[in-house]
Amino acid sequence: MQLYKNQELKIYNSLTSKKEVFNPINEGHVGMYVCGPTVYSNVHLGNVRTFMSFDMIFRYLKHLGYKVRYVRNITDAGHLTDDADSGEDKIAKKARLEQIEPMEVVQMYTIDFHNILNKFNFLPPSIEPTATGHIIEQIEIIKEILDKGFAYEVNGSVYFDVHKFNESHEYGKLSGRNLEDLVHNSRALDGQSDKKNPQDFALWKKAEPQHIMRWPSPWSDGFPGWHLECTAMSTKYLGEQFDIHGGGMDLKFPHHECEIAQAEACNNQSPVNVWMHANMLKMNGQKMAKSTGNSINPGELLSGDNDILSKAYSPSAIRFFMMQSSYRSILDLTDDGLLAAEKAYRKLMEAINSLPNLKVSNNSTTDFDVASWKQQCYDAMNDDFNTPILIAELFSAIKFINQIKDGKATISQEDFNTLTNTLHVFVFDVLGLLNITENNDSGSDKLSDTVQLLINMRAEARANKDFALSDKIRDELAAIGIQLKDGKDGTTFSTN
Repeated sequence: MQLYKNQELKIYNSLTSKKEVFNPINEGHVGMYVCGPTVYSNVHLGNVRTFMSFDMIFRYLKHLGYKVRYVRNITDAGHLTDDADSGEDKIAKKARLEQIEPMEVVQMYTIDFHNILNKFNFLPPSIEPTATGHIIEQIEIIKEILDKGFAYEVNGSVYFDVHKFNESHEYGKLSGRNLEDLVHNSRALDGQSDKKNPQDFALWKKAEPQHIMRWPSPWSDGFPGWHLECTAMSTKYLGEQFDIHGGGMDLKFPHHECEIAQAEACNNQSPVNVWMHANMLKMNGQKMAKSTGNSINPGELLSGDNDILSKAYSPSAIRFFMMQSSYRSILDLTDDGLLAAEKAYRKLMEAINSLPNLKVSNNSTTDFDVASWKQQCYDAMNDDFNTPILIAELFSAIKFINQIKDGKATISQEDFNTLTNTLHVFVFDVLGLLNITENNDSGSDKLSDTVQLLINMRAEARANKDFALSDKIRDELAAIGIQLKDGKDGTTFSTN
């Protein structure tokens, strides 16, 4: 069904800093590109939040009836550790530390990335291209930019000439950064004297003798710049101009700014109509960082094998937690927040699972305006994918369902069908949640209750100085893969 014809969707465009009515370039079709992971380590939880936001957006566009081509790349060539132009290749560095081939690193962490996203019930993108699979396309773009006079070659490397580009275009229009300010704030270049200006960025880098990942080019054996891969892959699969480009807020500058410059230098037109940026994820009010210990990866969050949170959380409880905030808002991950989200998610599932047993009125009266409620659900999503408002609307329906169960309200058969269908659409198809039975949450609840009973027995044994029984409970749980952790706030457990 072409629902989009009856729904006015507005999206916040980072390029114009305002919400705009979404009109795709080709009616009924949407081209969307999202910057994917650099596969040199386990996927970061903040990245999962970004990709989850665009999974939700992909789902809603498909529900509206659009034919969506969703392209999300894999960066498997690695980009340099400092600022994409200097330092060490991230994938090659990992390969050196682990004493394995770079493509073993790529394979290992690409599999991890897919496994984690599958656990969170992500839909696969339409196309998932890799940077190494598009070296030829990147070389061709560099040739074109050189021919247009917006790049220069020196000592086997090719750099984009930002100042030359800015004479006829506007560099910085996405991030709001002024080139003169960038010049003023630039640090002195150490070992980058090949560049004419500090703001110039690499399109191709000549590989040093020790650099593992390298390809032949007209300029040298080397490797493409980080920004170039997304320009090559997005335009190859979506055209010189497409509808939506997404990514994390941290990519707005310089990565997305450089993408715009490269594409405009080649095609003399803005490559993307709508730029979308998902905001960052904090934990306990602080920036997530391994260096400070304020960090947790998705696997640890799912298993409970960490010293930060009180328990393990199911993928759908975590997904529900993330959907409670707008994709453009900073989200603070806390144990209290996850516990509350888990409780609300279960309440939502209990109400949905009670629908088949709900008593439907024989007459046509309904004590709830179902048609109006349904449109309010669409209105929430049409307002820049406002999932917090959508969830509030869903719980309005849950309240009504509970009133019917208590005999305090009635619903007609027609409205019951509309209510049931709408709940399933927005909860499962759009938000991407799994039913509590599909999510094996009921089983995990029973496990949690059983282990908690043993924890209480162990605490009682310790209080009675029966340490033999206390140790036996701990050791026998460990033998079946359940680890107890004693802390100042009591004992928690995790499963291996």
